[in-house]
Amino acid sequence: MTTADDDAERARVLLRDLRISIDNIDAAIVYMLAERFRCTEEVSRLKATHKLPPADPTREAEQIARLRRLATDAHFNPDFTEKYLSFIISHVIRHHEAVAAGETSADLVARPG
Repeated sequence: MTTADDDAERARVLLRDLRISIDNIDAAIVYMLAERFRCTEEVSRLKATHKLPPADPTREAEQIARLRRLATDAHFNPDFTEKYLSFIISHVIRHHEAVAAGETSADLVARPG
């Protein structure tokens, strides 16, 4: 085998190992999102029960600022982090609105029967 072949084989092994780590991280993210949405679904029910507004602009601004700081501390792109949080918040607000409107199929997280 040539040096180029050896280098290519080492790259394939490294790529496989990196992909295994990425797959593990993706699995953790899915489970963490499921837990996050279990909590926000409870928030939806509390807000609906007590007739609280679906959006909380003060809380949203605090969360955006907090996640931007965390991203900076983690040497990660704070703009990406803000876009991620805005995406999540928009789904949470829609869920709050759906629950308040009495929709019964609005949950994103399945409940064990």
